[in-house]
Amino acid sequence: MLQKSELAPNFWSQIQTPLRHFGERVAEFFSPSSEAATTKDAYEISVELPGVAEQDIAVDLHGDQLTITGEKRAEREETGKDYYFSERSFGRFRRAFRLPADADAGKISATHRDGVLTIAIPKITEPANQAQRIEVKRA
Repeated sequence: MLQKSELAPNFWSQIQTPLRHFGERVAEFFSPSSEAATTKDAYEISVELPGVAEQDIAVDLHGDQLTITGEKRAEREETGKDYYFSERSFGRFRRAFRLPADADAGKISATHRDGVLTIAIPKITEPANQAQRIEVKRA
C-alpha cells in the first residue's frame, strides 16, 4: 500500500500542470479585434479595447513593427437583499503589425476614445525609391 507522502508529489503535479497552462490560455483568450484601412495620405489601425483604461495601453515601434500591448481589468460587485455577487476578469494582450515601406514612422499618433484605440500612420509624401540622377565628378 502506498503512503500519503508517496501519493502527494504525483497528485499535485497532475493538478498543477493543467492549472499552469490554464493561465496561459486565459491570456491568449483576450485578443482584441482590429481593422486596418488606407487612404491616399495615411494608414489607420483601429483596435477594439472595451474596458481597457488608457493608462493600461502601450504602443511601441521597433524597426518596422508596431506593437500594441496592455492589460484588461474588470471588476463587478453586486449586493442584493439575499445575495452577494463579485466577479473579476483580467488578461494581457498583444497585437503586432508590420508597417509598409512608405509609412512615416516619425509621425505616428495614437488616440483612445470610447473603447477604441486608433493609430494614424502617415505615408511618406515622396517615395524613397524615386529615381534620381547622381552627378559624376572628376576625381
